[in-house]
Amino acid sequence: MDRERFIYKPVLNFNWLAKMAWRDSRRNWSRLFLFISSIILGIAALVAIFSLGENARKDIDNQAKTLVGADLVITSYRPVSAQTSSWLDSLGDERSRERSFASMIYFTKNQGSRLVQVRALAGNYPFYGSLETSPAGAGKDFRENRQALVDQTLMIQFNAHVGDSIKIGDLSFAIAGTLNKAPGRNVLSTTVAPPVYIPLQYLEQTKLVQRGSVVVYNFYYRFNSSTDVNKFVSSIEPRLEKEGLDYETVDTRKRRSGRIFEDFNRFLTLISFIALLLGCIGVASSVHIYIREKIQSIAILRCLGVRGVQAFYIYLIQVAIIGMIGSLLGAALGVIVQQVLPAVLKDFLPIELTSNISWSAIAKGIGLGLIISLLFALLSLLPIRNISPLGVLRLSVEEKSRLNDPLQWILYALIFFFIALFARMQMQSWKQGFVFTLGILFAFVFLVLVAWSLRWFVKHFFPGSWNYLWRQGFANLYRPNNQTLILLTTIGLGTAFIGTLYFIHSILINRVSLSAGSNQPNIVLFDVQTSQKQGLIGLANQFHVTVLQQVPVVAMRIEQINEKTPAELQNDTSSHIRRRAFIDDLRVSFRDSLSGAEKITAGSWIGHISLPADTVPISLEEQYAQWLHVKIGDRIIFNVQGMIIHTVVKSLRQVDWNRLQTNFRVLFPAGVLESAPQFHIITLRVPTNEASAHFQRAVVNNFPTVSLIDLGLVLRVLDDVLDKIGFVIRFMAGFSILTGFIVLIASVLISKYQRMQEMVLLRTLGAGRKQILTIAALEYFFLGALAAATGILLSLAASWSLAKFSFDADFNPSWWPVVWICMIVASLVVCIGLLNSREVLNKPPLEVLRKDV
Repeated sequence: MDRERFIYKPVLNFNWLAKMAWRDSRRNWSRLFLFISSIILGIAALVAIFSLGENARKDIDNQAKTLVGADLVITSYRPVSAQTSSWLDSLGDERSRERSFASMIYFTKNQGSRLVQVRALAGNYPFYGSLETSPAGAGKDFRENRQALVDQTLMIQFNAHVGDSIKIGDLSFAIAGTLNKAPGRNVLSTTVAPPVYIPLQYLEQTKLVQRGSVVVYNFYYRFNSSTDVNKFVSSIEPRLEKEGLDYETVDTRKRRSGRIFEDFNRFLTLISFIALLLGCIGVASSVHIYIREKIQSIAILRCLGVRGVQAFYIYLIQVAIIGMIGSLLGAALGVIVQQVLPAVLKDFLPIELTSNISWSAIAKGIGLGLIISLLFALLSLLPIRNISPLGVLRLSVEEKSRLNDPLQWILYALIFFFIALFARMQMQSWKQGFVFTLGILFAFVFLVLVAWSLRWFVKHFFPGSWNYLWRQGFANLYRPNNQTLILLTTIGLGTAFIGTLYFIHSILINRVSLSAGSNQPNIVLFDVQTSQKQGLIGLANQFHVTVLQQVPVVAMRIEQINEKTPAELQNDTSSHIRRRAFIDDLRVSFRDSLSGAEKITAGSWIGHISLPADTVPISLEEQYAQWLHVKIGDRIIFNVQGMIIHTVVKSLRQVDWNRLQTNFRVLFPAGVLESAPQFHIITLRVPTNEASAHFQRAVVNNFPTVSLIDLGLVLRVLDDVLDKIGFVIRFMAGFSILTGFIVLIASVLISKYQRMQEMVLLRTLGAGRKQILTIAALEYFFLGALAAATGILLSLAASWSLAKFSFDADFNPSWWPVVWICMIVASLVVCIGLLNSREVLNKPPLEVLRKDV
């Protein structure tokens, strides 16, 4: 009667299925723990990033006004007319003005100098938030006297104190206080040119604003709470467009800050998702090996009348419970990590991040972990339905082909779609999402093909005359229950991702690397007036400084494009040219040759005109040409300080803007603009840091209106910035790397249950301890070395593709790290494999006679 009740249990009797799942798993918790460990870190990373994103969005909303410091900011990049100035003064309920530009300051006490962002301020800005200073009242007091607020990084660098004197242009200011924080700024935004605030009323006396100076004019406004600022801006937007004025409101800053953070957050989410995918590979391999060990137990159940679908549900329940436990543990760890992330990211964001627990992020992380772990586990669970009762009589059961199982194909499609859907949510388009997913699929298929090829090659071509231990070790690569496919795919994908992270970090560093060769500049002088040029060259000769280049810069505006004026374009709805193209001032140069950062992509370069011409051939940077909607042969009329010049586009250039050198959107040939009003940029090479300090001091003392960039300092700053960015990437990538190692360890550890009977059988036949260890070492070393080498090959291909198509950079990897990664991974696999084998050596030979090892 009991047997009949057992046989005829309903297919979906959950209570009975749950009891069977519990009974079957009681002796296997140590193996299932490896399943849990594979997904914990991936879930932790995702929950932390999801929580960070939700808190950041709330923080941006709550702190938006303090980010801007005003309800409305209107910006101009050229002096406004008296009429426009009068109109701007009529807006808002409270107003403040600021002029911002780069310049040198000079610390009188220790004779130090540094490029800074001078911000000449009038009024009570910021209206929301404050200029946080030490002492606290300095943020207001400096406006009434000839005093300055100096950024804290400068105060520390030059050992300056409140009350010390600094020189800006021709005027000296007393330091009123240290600037600790200003609206909308973070550590990285003030690294190259830290801000220095002075009262606007003293700006003219500094004599820094001259012809050709790049000055930003900001107008800040506060409105009464009853005013709808967005509606007001919409009403004045046509005039702002006409006058060439930009604007920013609290809402536009929220959107812009949100977009910047979302891009950064998506990148970190993808890294975390890859950690979860690596964990799911561990899930798939762990469940695969676990189920293969259970084939005989499942066959016995089938003999007792259990249906295939019932057996499937028994192990599905086990996997679901274990997956839920792993997801819960990962979510708990993610909450802990999320408390650390604000400190890690504080230099990158202008807001103060909070660390509130996000229950929605926890729910998404747990749900995502459970779904994706089940999807990957089902790869091995679905075949349970087809296990025959005859399996109890077979010593080994070869896995049947899954190609004729429609549910397997549906599962493959679901996994692909799920990964693509998640990638699409983090990227800009379905195309990018599918490319990301196809890249992962290609890597997996490539590793599977390598594993199959290895098994086939070793089986058919391995020399039979080799030593017995070598034959035995390599025969394990293709024998039944071999682990070649699982270990190669798992270790290979983990190694591929670790290698890709390393190579991408190297690409980012190389993007801003400057050659240390003697022909490269390390000092740049700009805002040099024509009357100052010879004096500066003489000063450079006096200090034995090599002058490498003198670049003239001419300011001009566009009057017509293809014989169309701004008024005509306004009435021509078919034209795509923006009115803004006619309003912005251009700074162009002229020369007879191209620089190393430029390459002609269309047309032909004309570098010199010997005789005056009615139409001058010019070269445009290709992205700027697209913005203007012009092509080769189109005509543009420029206004150079009242002088009209007719030009024709003869060539388009690709410009590498990441190089630290002078680049321009528009280039004229030599022989045209030599007599036009202009200023100059001079690049120099200073032999030593000591000589550089003396020369910079002399420049500031003799030519206070000239600005100087120390490229050596810039490179050190950029290196520091990259280190911080690299730290964030490494911090998040650490979850993926650790997951990769856990999956690697789990895969090798769980494989001991497949090898145990074979090794005990060898001991029964008389094999010694050393022989068994040698066989195991050969098998694991070859698997580890080949998997690591294949993974590195994939990472090189992925990194080259990213360098070429995403970063547009040269890819020149260092090969020593490649060797080290391969050696470390192979050694780790061998060590874990041998530790497994030691456990086998401690078991008596009679263990082979037991069915349940």
